[in-house]
Amino acid sequence: MLKFEQYLEQFTNTINLTDFFIGFFLTALLAILIRWFYIRFGEAVSNRTRFANNFLPLALVTMLIITIVKSSLALSLGLVGALSIVRFRAAIKDPEELTYLFMTIGLGLAMGANQFVMGLVAIPLILLILWGHKQMNGQVNKNAKEGLFVNIQTDQNDLQAITKLLTEHLPYVELKRMDNTANGLDLSFLCKAENLGQMEKLSQALQGLSSQTRFSMIDQPEVF
Repeated sequence: MLKFEQYLEQFTNTINLTDFFIGFFLTALLAILIRWFYIRFGEAVSNRTRFANNFLPLALVTMLIITIVKSSLALSLGLVGALSIVRFRAAIKDPEELTYLFMTIGLGLAMGANQFVMGLVAIPLILLILWGHKQMNGQVNKNAKEGLFVNIQTDQNDLQAITKLLTEHLPYVELKRMDNTANGLDLSFLCKAENLGQMEKLSQALQGLSSQTRFSMIDQPEVF
């Protein structure tokens, strides 16, 4: 038992408060940068602003956990046991959301391990590469500032007819998700509307699909 305690003490270090505060500040700064980039250039249909608000606390908590755990092997083993009974069941509807979550966690890991230079270099470099990739694919400036999220639940199964109906009334229509339900189709479109008149005409057209059709239009400027 004595040898085991001596073995644990070899892995116990005093936490440097100066390094902690430097890492804490840098983590917050880079997490805010990731949040801004995701809101500005992300492509997820969901409310990106609301989702991105999780980046800052996630990065800071990850950094705090790594800072504490790295000072003790016993705490490391205890953390493994504690996390083994935790189940996270948050629904991730878009792979892009998972990518940014991993980036945020990676930031917290780097800063918690005192790899300040690595974090300061890697995160901006990753975001720069993502921005360049979007530039090459024409995804940065092709979209207008106003976005419209349209969800349609209908007993009609003719996807082409429904899509054509939308394109007749809106200048831009992009199918983002389609679910085949027992009652028909559940469709999510990313659209642009130039004025309220187009939305009113589209509403009337959708009501004419069938008595079982339900739809919602959400003004979401940040989706573009």
